[in-house]
Amino acid sequence: MDSESLLLSLELASGSGQGLSPDRRASLLTSLTLVKRDYRYSRVLFWGRILGLVADYYIAQGLSEDQLAPRKTLYSLNCMEWSLLPPATEEMAVETSVVKGRFMGDPSHEYEHTELQKMKEGEKVFEEEVVVQIKEENRLVSVIDQIDKAVAVIPRGALFKTPFGPIHVNRTFEGLSLSEAKKLSSYFHFREPVELKNKTLLEKADLDPSLDFMDSLEHDIPKGNSLLLGGHWICPQVRAVGHAACHSPLRLEPTTRVGTGGSWGVLVGGGFPQEPGTGLSL
Repeated sequence: MDSESLLLSLELASGSGQGLSPDRRASLLTSLTLVKRDYRYSRVLFWGRILGLVADYYIAQGLSEDQLAPRKTLYSLNCMEWSLLPPATEEMAVETSVVKGRFMGDPSHEYEHTELQKMKEGEKVFEEEVVVQIKEENRLVSVIDQIDKAVAVIPRGALFKTPFGPIHVNRTFEGLSLSEAKKLSSYFHFREPVELKNKTLLEKADLDPSLDFMDSLEHDIPKGNSLLLGGHWICPQVRAVGHAACHSPLRLEPTTRVGTGGSWGVLVGGGFPQEPGTGLSL
């Protein structure tokens, strides 16, 4: 959710019972404004909150003028002081994949994982148990990156691509009509396209280059628990308010237009379940 419409977006998301206290909201509103100024970001998005045993991580992301340029991710433990996280790498994803359970809430915490490594002594090859230290900060980076790639979505038309290449916010976008909001083809993954690059010229013939430059959700196969209802996938892993990726059942209200003015996104209802083992929440 955009920091400029933060209070309204938090109100829309608080119906689940997972919200922020008034003092947290006030702190976020002030500190994210300073983050935008000090780091010279074009926009700052409040990504959400990851629950920890000792403390919670509040996550924000800074965007440049090009909306699809690599985003800078920051975290805070008190909604006032923010620290930059390093970019995610494949090595981080592999390293942290062995860690299970809740976050501690301490970025300096180190998990211990015992693994078997092949050792060589002369001509003999044997396996030896080695204790590997894994930083929670690396796990935090990896989890945020995986969530962004999997479930960060935006409605079609919210961004547009200029002839020169950069991606900008469409200031004239007023939301999807109810009929369009029911179509998965009206939503895109908010990341660099992967499947689009593999399409043939014939498959791209009906696409608008200024709007259809990201991967559509139309042909996605939901992973995890999902339900096929009336020919449509209802997946408990996707929701989006503004640009913030979180987890909730995707459900459209029958009488509401999706996205109005400067605050747009998928309208959701019902409870917001937490991701098992991580404590993800808004």
